[in-house]
Amino acid sequence: MGPVLYLPETMAFVLDIPIGSAGHAEMVVADEHTAPRVGSGKIAVLATPVMINLIEAAALAAIEHLLPAGHQSLGTHLDVTHVAATPVGMKVRATAEVIGIEGRIVKMRVRAEDQRDLVGEGMHERVVVNVERFDKRVQEKVALLSYKG
Repeated sequence: MGPVLYLPETMAFVLDIPIGSAGHAEMVVADEHTAPRVGSGKIAVLATPVMINLIEAAALAAIEHLLPAGHQSLGTHLDVTHVAATPVGMKVRATAEVIGIEGRIVKMRVRAEDQRDLVGEGMHERVVVNVERFDKRVQEKVALLSYKG
């Protein structure tokens, strides 16, 4: 699949992210990454929300450097399993690979592995946005707060 033409309201650009583009992120599990510390359980192993954060970091590493100036990607959908516990002190590596592009949506296969097991895997989608327009919409939403009191 070649570059995808994306037509925002004010300008056109080519979303040129090759299928197969990949990124990774690594960490060593510390106490602050465990389920009790982040409020997602009582056993001191890698917390699911931390695994998800590592997966998103891998997704960013896969595509952010390929986006046009003034654009970023935002996570919009994540469907993952968390199938193995990772103890404190063990390294975890997440990978994300682009498997498709539909308009502004980048679809990725994601995976997390520790030094022994598959920890989690699934699918992740990110939408490419114009940062200036996105920030404007957020500020409009913030302005509503002052009216609602």
